[in-house]
Amino acid sequence: MKSYADVDAYLADARRWRAEMQALRGVILGEGLEEAIKWGKPCYASHGGNVAIMQPFKPHLALMFFKGTLLSDPHGVLVPQGENSQAAMRIEFTSVDEVRSRADAVRACLAEAVELERSGTKVAFEPASELALPDELGDALEADPDLRAAWEELTPGRQRGYVLHFSSAKKAETRAARIERCTPAIRAGKGLNDR
Repeated sequence: MKSYADVDAYLADARRWRAEMQALRGVILGEGLEEAIKWGKPCYASHGGNVAIMQPFKPHLALMFFKGTLLSDPHGVLVPQGENSQAAMRIEFTSVDEVRSRADAVRACLAEAVELERSGTKVAFEPASELALPDELGDALEADPDLRAAWEELTPGRQRGYVLHFSSAKKAETRAARIERCTPAIRAGKGLNDR
């Protein structure tokens, strides 16, 4: 992941969605949020907590709200971040015109998200269910006690990330190949996206 000194440097280097990010940034900064690069992307905070982050994807630019499930969404613009996310929701944009037409909805969501941070409101997460390991991972852990020890040292979140990655493959061969590729990172105590 490339690092940037600030959002200006990030935007200067952006190849995709630059104009949309610049337009969205103007709306966000108009609401008085603190801006920084976190997780390699423009992130916005208030009252000591992360509120939203810009996420450029191939089909769209997203503004993801960390506590999106707690927002009332009076404009009906929020969509789920993903099937495994319990808190995040996002607004998606495909043009500068969409950023402009949804500016009031963005402001409303930001104002509510800032109030959640000010009040200290937390998302009530569902308790983590026990991970169902794919057979190929179970076999690899059974065959290699050192790998099992390294796996058990991983945080629950890192284990979950790997399990979701491995399990999303339809073919056993693909699952086995993913496990083999990730084994050095597991042994090093790293998560799927750690560098």
